[in-house]
Amino acid sequence: MPGSAVKPRKANVASSLSSKIEGWQSRQRFARLANQVRKHARSEPGTPPVVVFNASARLGGLSQNAAFSLLAAWSLRLSGTPVVHFVCQSGMSHCVLGTNRKDHRTPPPCESCIAQSRRIFAGAQEEPFTYSEENELASSLSGLDIEQLAGFEYPAPVPGIEPSIPLGRMALPSVRWALRRHTLPDDKPTRYLLSAYMLSAYHIAREFAAVLERLEPQVVVVFNGLMYPEAAVRWACRQTKVRSVAHEVGYRRFSVFFSEGDPTAYPIDIPPDFELTADQNARIDTYLEQRFQGRFTMAGIQFWPEMRGLDEAFLQKAGGFRQIVPVFTNVIYDTSQVHANVLFPHMFAWLDGVLENIRSHPDTLFVIRAHPDEMRPGSAKQSRESVHDWVENNRVDELPNVIFIDSQEYISSYELILRAKFVMVYNSSIGLEATLMEKTVLCAGKARYTQIPTVFFPQSLEEYRQMAETMLAAGDIHLPPEFKSNARRFLYFQLFRASLPLDGFLEPGRRMGFVELQDFSWEALLPQNSPALRVITDGILHAKPFLLPDN
Repeated sequence: MPGSAVKPRKANVASSLSSKIEGWQSRQRFARLANQVRKHARSEPGTPPVVVFNASARLGGLSQNAAFSLLAAWSLRLSGTPVVHFVCQSGMSHCVLGTNRKDHRTPPPCESCIAQSRRIFAGAQEEPFTYSEENELASSLSGLDIEQLAGFEYPAPVPGIEPSIPLGRMALPSVRWALRRHTLPDDKPTRYLLSAYMLSAYHIAREFAAVLERLEPQVVVVFNGLMYPEAAVRWACRQTKVRSVAHEVGYRRFSVFFSEGDPTAYPIDIPPDFELTADQNARIDTYLEQRFQGRFTMAGIQFWPEMRGLDEAFLQKAGGFRQIVPVFTNVIYDTSQVHANVLFPHMFAWLDGVLENIRSHPDTLFVIRAHPDEMRPGSAKQSRESVHDWVENNRVDELPNVIFIDSQEYISSYELILRAKFVMVYNSSIGLEATLMEKTVLCAGKARYTQIPTVFFPQSLEEYRQMAETMLAAGDIHLPPEFKSNARRFLYFQLFRASLPLDGFLEPGRRMGFVELQDFSWEALLPQNSPALRVITDGILHAKPFLLPDN
């Protein structure tokens, strides 16, 4: 048809124009708020500042964590506390988000990042830093293999509680995250990247120690604390005995979790005498009802576009076995894995042990479930060391007592759990949910919910192996009643006390994983006008718990 190509073209033009208008409106709204904060910010002379740093949270856009940091800084300024942003101005040889996985020597996109910093920190006090290389350190790293680099330490750039700075251990999680894998090849490109991160970490630690000495801040606020730039800053804080707090995405929509510990481990202090009320139990039931239908997001991502039940082919195969044991995996490079690896060196070592269980128990149907985020479609976060590859390389799916469900197969995990004898997990959040569904869980990695008894989490590798064999051979497995009550207590704290909602300030961005500011007045940022910001500012300034009150 002569006009068939015209309508889509007009539609694309209209969509592009609409997007540009929305982008302009967003920038105007941002500039207006920044100007209002600058105008109304106040502080008493001599008040020690709060220093804020989040170089690994964003590049040219506004991620959730970059927005959380900014909103907290604005609220602090408006409530009378001076805030200083430690800002990267091409301050790293290579940064985590700017790493090119195809060519590690590609320079990071500093120009767009610096331009975004100008927009975000307009009217704010800044301490910029640029990069300079420590030649002696660079010479010391030259010629080392991956294992030697990973364990490398160097004399501390500032005197303090540690005689040396653990550069290898500090940079390793960032390299794994950037390359989307746990096992690092000992090749020239990977050695180069790890060395570059270590050199940059040393430089940041030295630069930030000088900032601490000059400004004498009352507290430092960083994103995550695990990526090497922020890890270097927290190391400098420990050396100089300056208090620091870190934040990560919370477990509710547009919510943040703050902690003086490691936020990726999600430490929560739950009083031993805390018991749920009827209303609190009802809130959990409402949440679980939505969760079990796949209606939830994590870090702004909708993992389940649909959720299908178990089909007839699955049920027919399952009928030929004595029992079903689902096996739930994780994303290998996820930041939680740093804390999880206490019994096993990594998740695939655990799966190798599960494979032994599979071969020695032919009467059991093992259903191996890849994490839905492992191969997120349309995302740069697709894993380069996946459960899919492990299954294929070990020919696991050829075994008669195995069903493998890949990450993009939207089959209900909850229907699997209902039919399970017990559930095997590494440190996936579904372990907690399985307990809530009154199923016994054998956990192989330290998880946020293993802080209190919610699952079986053996204290040694030998104990884990014995427990797995016992559960597989047993007739019935009884769930300790305190596991379910503890699971509900933990879930309530995780969702409704520790996850601080900032959804009144944010809305989804035009790009996946990014956010934009809603249209609100500067007064909304005052702590007295926002329960979440009141908790955040009190926690930062007065070391109060980062928990919403019960009411």
